[in-house]
Amino acid sequence: MHTASWRDVVRRDLFGAKPDPRDRSYRFIIRLALVVFRLFRFRFDVRGSENVPTTGGAIICSNHVSFFDFTFLGLGALPQHRLVRFMAKSSVFDHWFAGRFMRAMQHIPVDRRAGAAAFEAAVRSLKDGEVVGVFPEATISTSFTVKDLKAGAARMAVQSGVPIIPAAVWGGHRVATKGHKVDLRRGVAVTVILGEPIVAEPGEKAQSLLRRTRAAMETLLDEAQRSYPQQPEGPDDRWWLPTHLGGTAPTPEAAATDDAIRASGKAAKATKPTPVARLKALVGRRR
Repeated sequence: MHTASWRDVVRRDLFGAKPDPRDRSYRFIIRLALVVFRLFRFRFDVRGSENVPTTGGAIICSNHVSFFDFTFLGLGALPQHRLVRFMAKSSVFDHWFAGRFMRAMQHIPVDRRAGAAAFEAAVRSLKDGEVVGVFPEATISTSFTVKDLKAGAARMAVQSGVPIIPAAVWGGHRVATKGHKVDLRRGVAVTVILGEPIVAEPGEKAQSLLRRTRAAMETLLDEAQRSYPQQPEGPDDRWWLPTHLGGTAPTPEAAATDDAIRASGKAAKATKPTPVARLKALVGRRR
């Protein structure tokens, strides 16, 4: 296990001998993230970084369990001095604050209503020798298992001729994930595993490559979950484990039903408390 140190934050060789000057903003954000990791004492177990090529294009395909997964996956490529260009919802790029950083880091916006532009941008980046990060489940898995994958990543690999690096990330959802309050606890363990490259066979179709990718992701996630060094603190803390490991997370079937309801726009919206109610709650906590 590795905890980020202040030495990591200021290391001159963190990004290699001759980092691209166009990535100054990205490098600054990574150092800032390391400061946060140090303050909260995240305990990292990163395996398989050697599977990320030191040069040339590649696609990192990972499961998705927390809002911070992209920062953790970026650590997996850092030992190879590679910066990952993540595909993310276009709404993030429209945010007045986060948007400027997303663009500066050359991440790739995805408009789900018109995905062709994002696909073409990703293929260009791959052919230019970049590493592109993809969460092919398209959204956070609330069952904490691998959901059905979108075919875009496999199609990108076939068209650009680059390998897919299957990956699994685990632990960050205990801090921030869909449907749960943010819990800025200290000392949380985060596991990141990068698997062996998957290369499309001559003439292989995207769906076949996608099946191989999903199988590899499931194997890596199972390894990350079963080797995770921390356990629930009690019965009420089992929400972050999938049902097949004795947790109380929704089953994959229940999670899929909830996702379908949200996608249809029929999900019940939580009623926001009034200012008076919030004031009463605050006073009650202080008594």
